[in-house]
Amino acid sequence: MKITKPSVTLEWITPNALKVIERAGRTCYKSEWAITEDSAPKFIEKIMKRGHFSVLEHASASLRIICCRGVSHEWVRHRLWSYSQESTRYCNYGSDKFDKEITVIKPPQLNGLHEMFWKISVEQAERSYLQMLSDGCSPQIARSVLPTCLKTEFVATTNFRNWTHFFNLRCAPAAHPQMVEVANMAKAILSNEVPEIFTN
Repeated sequence: MKITKPSVTLEWITPNALKVIERAGRTCYKSEWAITEDSAPKFIEKIMKRGHFSVLEHASASLRIICCRGVSHEWVRHRLWSYSQESTRYCNYGSDKFDKEITVIKPPQLNGLHEMFWKISVEQAERSYLQMLSDGCSPQIARSVLPTCLKTEFVATTNFRNWTHFFNLRCAPAAHPQMVEVANMAKAILSNEVPEIFTN
């Protein structure tokens, strides 16, 4: 059994996103004539203050996320997104490709006793999974014993409006701690790429 940490990396983002958003937004007012080299940030700030968030839908970003399956189950509840996720039906963690072991993400805030129970449970799940595979079970059936803390990897793509809504919900203190961790990583990446939209 391997224990890994969650991570988020940028796959793709709309090139010149601010200019794309400004050009689309100015169509509403037929003010394309006002576009200059540096007019986009000010225009976007102004329309966002007015609540005109639909123009943010003209730019998108794709991020690659590594987290536990429990967090991924919460993430994919967000609609109008595209997801491509590691499949436990087709990935055989008992094969050489995966070093014949599962990879998990340890939950935060485990004390000594809870960490011991967690480790015993995950190791037993791994043993059961590998035994089922060696007894002829297919990965799609053997996966039924895999733990929620199993590491998964997926690519999530959506427009900037959905990303801002996601950050409002999933970076909040009331969100699950492991979700907050990866959501903050995602927000840091997009804030670095387009601070005019994602820094608040």
